[in-house]
Amino acid sequence: MFHTTPKPFPNDFLWGASTSAYQVEGASASHGKGPSIQDLHHPANLSDFSIASDHYHHVEEDVALMKELGLKAYRFSISWSRIFPKGKGEINPEGVAFYHTLIDRLVASGIEPVVTLYHFDLPLALYENGGWTNRETIDAFAQYAKTLFQEYGDKVKYWLTINEQNVMINHPAAMNPGKTPTNKELYQQNHHMLLAGAIATSLCHELVPEGKIGPAPNIIAVYPKTCKPEDVVAADNWEAIRNWLYLDVAVKGVYNPIAWAYMEEKGLVPYMEAGDMDLLASAKPDFLGVNYYATATVSAAKNDGHDRAPRNGDQQTMVGEEGVYRAETNDLLETTEFGWQIDSVGLRTTLRRVYDRYHLPILITENGIGARDALEDDGTVHDAYRVDYLRRHFEQARLAFSDGVDLIGYCPWAFMDLVSTHQGYQKRYGFVYIDREEKDLKTLRRVKKDSFAWYQNVIATNGSHM
Repeated sequence: MFHTTPKPFPNDFLWGASTSAYQVEGASASHGKGPSIQDLHHPANLSDFSIASDHYHHVEEDVALMKELGLKAYRFSISWSRIFPKGKGEINPEGVAFYHTLIDRLVASGIEPVVTLYHFDLPLALYENGGWTNRETIDAFAQYAKTLFQEYGDKVKYWLTINEQNVMINHPAAMNPGKTPTNKELYQQNHHMLLAGAIATSLCHELVPEGKIGPAPNIIAVYPKTCKPEDVVAADNWEAIRNWLYLDVAVKGVYNPIAWAYMEEKGLVPYMEAGDMDLLASAKPDFLGVNYYATATVSAAKNDGHDRAPRNGDQQTMVGEEGVYRAETNDLLETTEFGWQIDSVGLRTTLRRVYDRYHLPILITENGIGARDALEDDGTVHDAYRVDYLRRHFEQARLAFSDGVDLIGYCPWAFMDLVSTHQGYQKRYGFVYIDREEKDLKTLRRVKKDSFAWYQNVIATNGSHM
Protein backbone atom coordinates (compact mmCIF):
# COMPACT_ATOMS: atom_id res chain seq x y z
CA MET A 1 0.00 0.00 0.00
CA PHE A 2 1.32 3.42 -0.97
CA HIS A 3 0.75 6.30 1.43
CA THR A 4 0.99 9.75 -0.12
CA THR A 5 1.67 11.17 3.34
CA PRO A 6 2.52 8.54 5.96
CA LYS A 7 1.02 9.20 9.37
CA PRO A 8 3.30 10.82 11.94
CA PHE A 9 4.26 8.76 14.97
CA PRO A 10 1.94 9.46 17.92
CA ASN A 11 3.08 12.12 20.39
CA ASP A 12 3.47 9.56 23.18
CA PHE A 13 5.55 7.17 21.03
CA LEU A 14 8.13 5.34 23.14
CA TRP A 15 11.42 6.05 21.42
CA GLY A 16 13.78 3.84 23.39
CA ALA A 17 16.74 1.51 23.43
CA SER A 18 17.39 -1.96 24.82
CA THR A 19 19.97 -4.03 26.69
CA SER A 20 20.01 -7.19 28.81
CA ALA A 21 21.41 -7.65 32.30
CA TYR A 22 24.10 -10.26 31.68
CA GLN A 23 25.42 -8.45 28.60
CA VAL A 24 25.96 -5.02 30.21
CA GLU A 25 25.97 -5.16 33.99
CA GLY A 26 29.15 -7.00 34.95
CA ALA A 27 29.56 -7.60 38.71
CA SER A 28 28.57 -11.17 37.81
CA ALA A 29 30.04 -12.77 40.93
CA SER A 30 29.82 -9.95 43.45
CA HIS A 31 27.33 -7.84 45.42
CA GLY A 32 25.44 -10.96 46.37
CA LYS A 33 24.67 -12.16 42.84
CA GLY A 34 24.55 -15.89 42.21
CA PRO A 35 25.79 -17.52 38.98
CA SER A 36 23.56 -17.95 35.94
CA ILE A 37 23.95 -20.27 32.99
CA GLN A 38 25.45 -17.39 31.01
CA ASP A 39 28.43 -17.26 33.38
CA LEU A 40 29.40 -20.69 32.01
CA HIS A 41 28.75 -20.04 28.35
CA HIS A 42 31.26 -18.05 26.32
CA PRO A 43 34.01 -18.91 23.82
CA ALA A 44 37.48 -18.88 25.40
CA ASN A 45 38.82 -16.22 23.03
CA LEU A 46 36.00 -13.75 23.74
CA SER A 47 35.00 -11.59 26.65
CA ASP A 48 33.09 -13.21 29.46
CA PHE A 49 30.30 -11.52 31.39
CA SER A 50 32.22 -10.80 34.59
CA ILE A 51 32.76 -7.10 33.76
CA ALA A 52 30.87 -6.66 30.48
CA SER A 53 30.20 -2.91 30.07
CA ASP A 54 30.32 -2.44 33.86
CA HIS A 55 26.88 -0.86 33.87
CA TYR A 56 26.52 -1.94 37.51
CA HIS A 57 29.12 0.64 38.51
CA HIS A 58 28.18 3.27 35.88
CA VAL A 59 24.42 3.56 36.44
CA GLU A 60 24.44 7.29 37.11
CA GLU A 61 26.60 8.07 34.07
CA ASP A 62 24.68 5.71 31.79
CA VAL A 63 21.26 7.07 32.71
CA ALA A 64 22.58 10.62 32.25
CA LEU A 65 23.56 9.62 28.70
CA MET A 66 20.11 8.14 28.13
CA LYS A 67 18.57 11.42 29.23
CA GLU A 68 20.91 13.36 26.94
CA LEU A 69 19.94 11.08 24.06
CA GLY A 70 16.31 11.91 24.81
CA LEU A 71 15.09 8.38 25.40
CA LYS A 72 11.41 8.06 26.23
CA ALA A 73 11.87 4.43 27.31
CA TYR A 74 14.66 2.09 28.33
CA ARG A 75 14.04 -1.61 27.94
CA PHE A 76 16.32 -3.70 30.18
CA SER A 77 16.21 -7.01 31.99
CA ILE A 78 16.58 -7.86 35.63
CA SER A 79 19.04 -10.59 36.51
CA TRP A 80 17.07 -13.36 38.22
CA SER A 81 20.15 -14.57 40.12
CA ARG A 82 20.93 -11.04 41.32
CA ILE A 83 17.56 -11.03 43.10
CA PHE A 84 17.53 -14.72 44.07
CA PRO A 85 21.14 -16.01 44.03
CA LYS A 86 19.91 -19.62 43.99
CA GLY A 87 16.86 -18.92 41.87
CA LYS A 88 14.49 -19.10 44.82
CA GLY A 89 14.47 -18.81 48.58
CA GLU A 90 16.68 -16.11 50.04
CA ILE A 91 16.53 -12.63 48.47
CA ASN A 92 19.70 -10.61 47.83
CA PRO A 93 19.04 -7.09 49.20
CA GLU A 94 21.95 -5.57 47.25
CA GLY A 95 20.42 -6.76 44.00
CA VAL A 96 17.01 -5.39 44.93
CA ALA A 97 18.60 -2.05 45.82
CA PHE A 98 20.56 -1.88 42.55
CA TYR A 99 17.41 -2.03 40.44
CA HIS A 100 15.65 0.47 42.68
CA THR A 101 18.54 2.84 41.98
CA LEU A 102 18.36 2.25 38.24
CA ILE A 103 14.59 2.59 38.06
CA ASP A 104 14.53 5.68 40.27
CA ARG A 105 17.13 7.41 38.09
CA LEU A 106 15.18 6.52 34.94
CA VAL A 107 11.91 7.85 36.34
CA ALA A 108 13.60 11.02 37.59
CA SER A 109 14.97 11.51 34.06
CA GLY A 110 11.56 11.14 32.43
CA ILE A 111 12.43 7.73 30.95
CA GLU A 112 9.83 4.95 31.04
CA PRO A 113 11.35 1.73 32.45
CA VAL A 114 10.42 -1.35 30.38
CA VAL A 115 11.43 -4.38 32.44
CA THR A 116 12.08 -7.85 31.05
CA LEU A 117 11.70 -10.53 33.72
CA TYR A 118 13.84 -13.19 32.03
CA HIS A 119 16.45 -12.72 29.30
CA PHE A 120 18.44 -15.95 28.74
CA ASP A 121 20.08 -16.02 32.21
CA LEU A 122 18.51 -18.85 34.20
CA PRO A 123 20.05 -19.11 37.69
CA LEU A 124 22.62 -21.90 37.66
CA ALA A 125 21.18 -23.53 40.77
CA LEU A 126 17.85 -24.00 38.96
CA TYR A 127 19.59 -25.27 35.83
CA GLU A 128 21.44 -27.88 37.88
CA ASN A 129 18.07 -28.96 39.27
CA GLY A 130 16.71 -29.64 35.79
CA GLY A 131 16.09 -26.10 34.59
CA TRP A 132 12.93 -25.54 32.60
CA THR A 133 12.50 -29.31 32.16
CA ASN A 134 11.69 -29.44 35.87
CA ARG A 135 8.22 -28.13 36.59
CA GLU A 136 9.47 -26.70 39.91
CA THR A 137 11.12 -23.91 37.89
CA ILE A 138 7.64 -22.54 37.14
CA ASP A 139 7.07 -22.00 40.86
CA ALA A 140 10.49 -20.38 41.26
CA PHE A 141 9.71 -18.01 38.38
CA ALA A 142 6.34 -17.14 39.93
CA GLN A 143 8.07 -16.30 43.22
CA TYR A 144 10.64 -14.19 41.36
CA ALA A 145 8.00 -12.35 39.29
CA LYS A 146 5.84 -11.67 42.35
CA THR A 147 8.85 -10.20 44.15
CA LEU A 148 9.61 -7.85 41.25
CA PHE A 149 6.01 -6.69 40.98
CA GLN A 150 5.88 -6.01 44.71
CA GLU A 151 9.24 -4.18 44.75
CA TYR A 152 8.98 -2.12 41.58
CA GLY A 153 5.32 -2.18 40.56
CA ASP A 154 4.65 1.33 41.80
CA LYS A 155 7.38 2.67 39.46
CA VAL A 156 7.24 0.37 36.41
CA LYS A 157 4.28 0.34 34.05
CA TYR A 158 5.62 -1.83 31.19
CA TRP A 159 6.73 -5.41 31.77
CA LEU A 160 7.89 -8.21 29.47
CA THR A 161 7.74 -11.84 30.57
CA ILE A 162 10.31 -13.90 28.67
CA ASN A 163 12.71 -12.69 25.99
CA GLU A 164 12.89 -14.73 22.76
CA GLN A 165 11.47 -17.96 24.14
CA ASN A 166 11.27 -19.26 20.59
CA VAL A 167 15.01 -18.72 20.11
CA MET A 168 15.73 -20.69 23.29
CA ILE A 169 13.76 -23.61 21.86
CA ASN A 170 14.93 -23.45 18.24
CA HIS A 171 18.58 -22.57 18.98
CA PRO A 172 19.16 -24.16 22.38
CA ALA A 173 22.95 -24.56 22.47
CA ALA A 174 23.68 -21.09 23.90
CA MET A 175 21.11 -21.59 26.67
CA ASN A 176 22.27 -25.03 27.78
CA PRO A 177 25.89 -25.27 28.94
CA GLY A 178 26.99 -28.85 28.56
CA LYS A 179 24.50 -31.27 27.02
CA THR A 180 21.89 -29.88 24.63
CA PRO A 181 18.38 -31.16 25.44
CA THR A 182 16.54 -33.47 23.08
CA ASN A 183 13.76 -31.96 20.99
CA LYS A 184 11.24 -33.73 23.24
CA GLU A 185 12.81 -32.09 26.29
CA LEU A 186 12.86 -28.71 24.56
CA TYR A 187 9.14 -28.73 23.86
CA GLN A 188 8.50 -29.75 27.45
CA GLN A 189 10.63 -26.79 28.54
CA ASN A 190 8.62 -24.63 26.17
CA HIS A 191 5.33 -25.68 27.75
CA HIS A 192 6.68 -24.91 31.20
CA MET A 193 7.90 -21.48 30.09
CA LEU A 194 4.50 -20.74 28.56
CA LEU A 195 2.89 -21.60 31.89
CA ALA A 196 5.42 -19.43 33.74
CA GLY A 197 4.71 -16.51 31.41
CA ALA A 198 0.96 -16.92 31.92
CA ILE A 199 1.33 -16.97 35.71
CA ALA A 200 3.51 -13.84 35.59
CA THR A 201 0.96 -12.10 33.37
CA SER A 202 -1.87 -12.78 35.81
CA LEU A 203 0.29 -11.81 38.80
CA CYS A 204 1.13 -8.50 37.15
CA HIS A 205 -2.54 -7.69 36.66
CA GLU A 206 -3.24 -8.61 40.28
CA LEU A 207 -0.30 -6.77 41.88
CA VAL A 208 0.27 -3.87 39.47
CA PRO A 209 -3.21 -2.56 38.62
CA GLU A 210 -1.85 0.07 36.21
CA GLY A 211 0.75 -2.28 34.74
CA LYS A 212 0.90 -3.62 31.22
CA ILE A 213 2.63 -6.90 30.39
CA GLY A 214 3.35 -9.05 27.36
CA PRO A 215 5.80 -11.57 25.87
CA ALA A 216 8.86 -10.64 23.79
CA PRO A 217 9.52 -13.32 21.17
CA ASN A 218 11.73 -12.94 18.11
CA ILE A 219 9.21 -12.70 15.28
CA ILE A 220 9.97 -12.70 11.56
CA ALA A 221 7.96 -12.91 8.38
CA VAL A 222 8.75 -16.12 6.52
CA TYR A 223 8.90 -15.99 2.71
CA PRO A 224 8.51 -18.89 0.28
CA LYS A 225 11.54 -19.20 -2.01
CA THR A 226 9.27 -19.25 -5.08
CA CYS A 227 5.59 -19.12 -5.96
CA LYS A 228 5.59 -22.91 -6.07
CA PRO A 229 2.65 -23.98 -3.88
CA GLU A 230 4.81 -26.45 -1.95
CA ASP A 231 7.18 -23.62 -1.01
CA VAL A 232 4.22 -21.64 0.33
CA VAL A 233 3.20 -24.58 2.51
CA ALA A 234 6.77 -24.82 3.81
CA ALA A 235 6.73 -21.11 4.67
CA ASP A 236 3.43 -21.57 6.50
CA ASN A 237 4.96 -24.51 8.39
CA TRP A 238 7.99 -22.60 9.61
CA GLU A 239 6.08 -19.42 10.39
CA ALA A 240 3.64 -21.41 12.56
CA ILE A 241 6.37 -23.40 14.33
CA ARG A 242 8.73 -20.46 14.83
CA ASN A 243 6.25 -17.62 15.48
CA TRP A 244 2.61 -18.47 16.02
CA LEU A 245 3.18 -21.39 18.40
CA TYR A 246 4.42 -18.92 21.00
CA LEU A 247 2.09 -16.00 20.37
CA ASP A 248 -1.08 -18.09 19.94
CA VAL A 249 -0.57 -19.56 23.41
CA ALA A 250 0.41 -16.22 24.96
CA VAL A 251 -2.54 -14.30 23.46
CA LYS A 252 -5.27 -16.89 22.84
CA GLY A 253 -4.33 -19.58 25.34
CA VAL A 254 -4.32 -22.29 22.65
CA TYR A 255 -1.64 -24.14 20.74
CA ASN A 256 -1.38 -23.27 17.05
CA PRO A 257 -2.90 -26.15 15.03
CA ILE A 258 -0.07 -26.41 12.49
CA ALA A 259 2.55 -26.34 15.25
CA TRP A 260 0.55 -28.91 17.23
CA ALA A 261 0.33 -31.18 14.18
CA TYR A 262 4.11 -30.84 13.79
CA MET A 263 4.67 -31.82 17.43
CA GLU A 264 2.36 -34.82 17.01
CA GLU A 265 4.15 -35.92 13.83
CA LYS A 266 7.59 -35.60 15.45
CA GLY A 267 6.64 -37.07 18.83
CA LEU A 268 7.19 -33.75 20.65
CA VAL A 269 3.83 -33.17 22.33
CA PRO A 270 4.56 -32.04 25.89
CA TYR A 271 3.17 -33.69 28.99
CA MET A 272 0.46 -31.56 30.54
CA GLU A 273 -1.18 -31.60 33.92
CA ALA A 274 -4.89 -31.06 34.48
CA GLY A 275 -5.69 -27.37 34.39
CA ASP A 276 -2.68 -26.33 32.30
CA MET A 277 -4.72 -25.17 29.33
CA ASP A 278 -7.18 -23.33 31.58
CA LEU A 279 -4.24 -21.50 33.18
CA LEU A 280 -2.87 -20.54 29.75
CA ALA A 281 -6.28 -19.32 28.62
CA SER A 282 -6.74 -17.19 31.74
CA ALA A 283 -3.73 -14.93 31.09
CA LYS A 284 -4.31 -11.99 28.76
CA PRO A 285 -1.33 -9.85 27.66
CA ASP A 286 -1.83 -6.11 27.21
CA PHE A 287 0.68 -5.66 24.39
CA LEU A 288 3.28 -7.62 22.45
CA GLY A 289 7.02 -7.12 22.37
CA VAL A 290 8.58 -7.99 19.01
CA ASN A 291 12.30 -8.53 18.49
CA TYR A 292 13.05 -8.23 14.77
CA TYR A 293 16.33 -8.50 12.87
CA ALA A 294 15.57 -10.10 9.50
CA THR A 295 13.10 -12.29 7.63
CA ALA A 296 13.57 -15.94 6.70
CA THR A 297 13.16 -17.66 3.35
CA VAL A 298 12.36 -21.35 2.94
CA SER A 299 11.53 -23.90 0.29
CA ALA A 300 9.67 -27.20 0.32
CA ALA A 301 11.23 -30.17 2.08
CA LYS A 302 12.36 -32.97 -0.21
CA ASN A 303 12.75 -35.72 2.41
CA ASP A 304 16.03 -36.75 0.81
CA GLY A 305 18.24 -36.54 3.86
CA HIS A 306 19.44 -33.04 3.01
CA ASP A 307 16.61 -30.85 4.25
CA ARG A 308 18.66 -29.90 7.31
CA ALA A 309 21.36 -28.12 5.30
CA PRO A 310 21.86 -24.78 7.11
CA ARG A 311 21.62 -21.25 5.82
CA ASN A 312 24.58 -19.49 7.36
CA GLY A 313 24.52 -16.16 9.16
CA ASP A 314 26.09 -16.09 12.62
CA GLN A 315 23.45 -16.76 15.30
CA GLN A 316 20.85 -16.10 12.63
CA THR A 317 21.83 -19.48 11.17
CA MET A 318 18.71 -21.36 10.18
CA VAL A 319 18.63 -25.14 9.89
CA GLY A 320 15.91 -26.90 7.93
CA GLU A 321 14.05 -29.97 9.08
CA GLU A 322 13.23 -33.17 7.24
CA GLY A 323 9.67 -33.16 5.97
CA VAL A 324 8.99 -29.60 7.18
CA TYR A 325 11.04 -27.02 5.24
CA ARG A 326 14.46 -26.22 3.77
CA ALA A 327 16.36 -23.09 4.76
CA GLU A 328 17.18 -20.81 1.84
CA THR A 329 19.10 -17.59 1.25
CA ASN A 330 17.15 -14.64 -0.11
CA ASP A 331 19.44 -13.35 -2.86
CA LEU A 332 17.50 -10.08 -3.07
CA LEU A 333 18.70 -8.94 0.37
CA GLU A 334 21.91 -7.33 1.59
CA THR A 335 23.96 -8.93 4.33
CA THR A 336 26.05 -7.50 7.16
CA GLU A 337 29.72 -8.36 7.61
CA PHE A 338 28.58 -11.04 10.07
CA GLY A 339 26.28 -12.63 7.51
CA TRP A 340 22.96 -11.30 8.82
CA GLN A 341 20.50 -10.46 6.09
CA ILE A 342 19.00 -6.95 6.10
CA ASP A 343 15.31 -6.60 5.27
CA SER A 344 13.80 -3.32 6.42
CA VAL A 345 10.62 -3.87 4.39
CA GLY A 346 10.33 -7.21 6.17
CA LEU A 347 9.80 -5.30 9.41
CA ARG A 348 6.68 -3.71 7.95
CA THR A 349 5.48 -7.10 6.74
CA THR A 350 6.16 -8.71 10.13
CA LEU A 351 4.35 -5.98 12.06
CA ARG A 352 1.34 -6.19 9.76
CA ARG A 353 1.12 -9.97 10.13
CA VAL A 354 1.42 -9.87 13.91
CA TYR A 355 -1.15 -7.09 14.33
CA ASP A 356 -3.57 -8.73 11.89
CA ARG A 357 -3.50 -11.95 13.96
CA TYR A 358 -3.68 -10.50 17.47
CA HIS A 359 -4.91 -6.87 17.40
CA LEU A 360 -2.75 -5.91 20.37
CA PRO A 361 -0.42 -2.88 20.64
CA ILE A 362 3.14 -3.70 19.58
CA LEU A 363 6.40 -2.47 21.06
CA ILE A 364 9.49 -3.19 18.97
CA THR A 365 11.77 -4.45 21.73
CA GLU A 366 14.89 -5.17 19.66
CA ASN A 367 16.23 -4.28 16.24
CA GLY A 368 19.72 -3.24 15.24
CA ILE A 369 22.93 -3.92 13.37
CA GLY A 370 26.14 -5.36 14.77
CA ALA A 371 29.39 -4.09 13.29
CA ARG A 372 33.11 -3.70 14.02
CA ASP A 373 32.90 -0.10 15.20
CA ALA A 374 36.26 1.63 15.61
CA LEU A 375 37.30 4.35 18.07
CA GLU A 376 39.28 6.89 16.03
CA ASP A 377 42.39 8.70 17.28
CA ASP A 378 40.34 11.87 17.74
CA GLY A 379 37.88 10.08 20.02
CA THR A 380 35.03 9.74 17.51
CA VAL A 381 33.15 6.69 16.29
CA HIS A 382 31.71 6.89 12.79
CA ASP A 383 28.86 4.43 12.21
CA ALA A 384 27.02 5.69 9.15
CA TYR A 385 25.96 2.10 8.42
CA ARG A 386 23.98 2.05 11.68
CA VAL A 387 22.28 5.33 10.83
CA ASP A 388 21.37 4.01 7.39
CA TYR A 389 20.10 0.70 8.81
CA LEU A 390 17.92 2.30 11.47
CA ARG A 391 16.64 5.06 9.20
CA ARG A 392 15.33 2.48 6.75
CA HIS A 393 13.74 0.43 9.51
CA PHE A 394 12.18 3.47 11.17
CA GLU A 395 10.67 4.47 7.83
CA GLN A 396 9.13 1.01 7.44
CA ALA A 397 7.82 1.11 11.00
CA ARG A 398 6.13 4.40 10.18
CA LEU A 399 4.57 2.83 7.09
CA ALA A 400 3.31 -0.08 9.22
CA PHE A 401 1.77 2.45 11.61
CA SER A 402 0.17 4.15 8.60
CA ASP A 403 -1.14 0.73 7.54
CA GLY A 404 -3.10 0.58 10.79
CA VAL A 405 -0.68 -1.26 13.07
CA ASP A 406 -0.98 -0.05 16.69
CA LEU A 407 2.74 0.55 17.17
CA ILE A 408 3.49 2.15 20.55
CA GLY A 409 7.28 2.31 20.56
CA TYR A 410 10.64 1.30 19.15
CA CYS A 411 13.61 0.20 21.29
CA PRO A 412 16.65 -0.47 19.09
CA TRP A 413 19.31 -2.92 20.21
CA ALA A 414 21.29 -1.53 21.90
CA PHE A 415 21.73 1.59 24.00
CA MET A 416 25.43 0.81 24.55
CA ASP A 417 27.94 -1.71 23.28
CA LEU A 418 27.60 -4.98 25.12
CA VAL A 419 28.95 -8.52 25.12
CA SER A 420 27.59 -10.21 22.01
CA THR A 421 26.82 -13.79 22.99
CA HIS A 422 28.76 -15.14 20.01
CA GLN A 423 31.25 -12.39 19.10
CA GLY A 424 31.99 -10.56 22.36
CA TYR A 425 33.07 -6.97 21.68
CA GLN A 426 34.04 -7.68 18.07
CA LYS A 427 30.41 -7.03 17.18
CA ARG A 428 29.04 -3.75 18.54
CA TYR A 429 25.46 -2.55 18.50
CA GLY A 430 25.25 0.53 20.67
CA PHE A 431 24.67 4.24 20.25
CA VAL A 432 27.36 4.50 22.93
CA TYR A 433 30.81 2.99 22.42
CA ILE A 434 32.42 1.21 25.38
CA ASP A 435 36.19 1.63 25.36
CA ARG A 436 37.30 -1.94 25.95
CA GLU A 437 38.39 -4.97 23.93
CA GLU A 438 37.86 -8.68 24.48
CA LYS A 439 40.45 -9.13 27.22
CA ASP A 440 41.70 -5.57 27.70
CA LEU A 441 39.34 -3.48 29.82
CA LYS A 442 41.15 -0.28 28.83
CA THR A 443 39.21 2.70 30.26
CA LEU A 444 35.58 1.53 29.94
CA ARG A 445 34.98 5.11 28.84
CA ARG A 446 31.60 5.91 27.28
CA VAL A 447 31.90 7.54 23.83
CA LYS A 448 28.91 8.85 21.87
CA LYS A 449 28.91 7.52 18.30
CA ASP A 450 27.69 9.49 15.29
CA SER A 451 24.45 7.51 15.53
CA PHE A 452 23.88 8.99 19.01
CA ALA A 453 23.48 12.52 17.65
CA TRP A 454 21.37 11.25 14.74
CA TYR A 455 19.00 9.31 17.00
CA GLN A 456 18.86 12.25 19.39
CA ASN A 457 17.43 14.35 16.54
CA VAL A 458 15.02 11.60 15.48
CA ILE A 459 13.59 11.50 18.98
CA ALA A 460 13.48 15.29 19.35
CA THR A 461 11.48 15.56 16.13
CA ASN A 462 9.34 12.47 16.89
CA GLY A 463 10.61 10.76 13.77
CA SER A 464 9.79 13.57 11.37
CA HIS A 465 13.50 14.14 10.60
CA MET A 466 15.39 10.93 9.85
